Amino acid sequence: MRALILAAGRGSRMRPLSDQKPKPLLLLAHKSLIAWQIERLRNAGITELVVNTGWLGAQLPAALGDGSALGVRIEYSVEPENAYETGGAIATALPLLADPDHAPFIVVSGDIYTDYDYARLQAAAARIAADPHATTAHFVLTDNPAHHPGGDMALGPDDRVRRLGQRLFNYGNIGVFHPALFAMQPVRQPWKLFPWLYAEVDAGRVSGEYYSGVWHNIGTPSQLQSLEAELLAHASHPAVRATSLGLS
Repeated sequence: MRALILAAGRGSRMRPLSDQKPKPLLLLAHKSLIAWQIERLRNAGITELVVNTGWLGAQLPAALGDGSALGVRIEYSVEPENAYETGGAIATALPLLADPDHAPFIVVSGDIYTDYDYARLQAAAARIAADPHATTAHFVLTDNPAHHPGGDMALGPDDRVRRLGQRLFNYGNIGVFHPALFAMQPVRQPWKLFPWLYAEVDAGRVSGEYYSGVWHNIGTPSQLQSLEAELLAHASHPAVRATSLGLS
């Protein structure tokens, strides 16, 4: 299974740190934000990666190369500095994500920090591949962050995502998608994943899971600093024990 790491955004809330460096290359406890994602995907056996680039995009291949030093293979989907938003990014990168078997692929943001085990997505991908008419996507939902207390969507007792429910969760910027979803969508232009994808939700074709573990959407310098202090305060944390991937 292949994965797209979204890394093209301007990261305006992270200014001034993001003025000179793409947000995914900012350091968190001795590793860049995107290095945490690459490492977790690799550890889950997902080694075929696509990274989209936009704002200060040349710095990403300069730092990551072809991925071989990190135990993965990276290809790049190059966008202009005013990037294509999530929907446009996925549609534009589709030729790099698709394979002859039309297998589902993962999409994750390059600026979240989580201990979610991406190997868990293999089962969801298998269900989508087995019957893409019944299920076209799978979302990982989390508790609502402070900046988004209202949430995005609910999870029904049948593990199907719903627009409404007694409790609304946050879309955790982790999903699995069937390539047919994007095959006829506009490329090389900006468009948002939502609300477009709510049509699949309303049709009952999106499964989901609630993840209650560590998940942070790191949007501001203060959030980055706070999480780094928390990680480094725990001597048993891998950022302290293990050798850094050395991405700056």
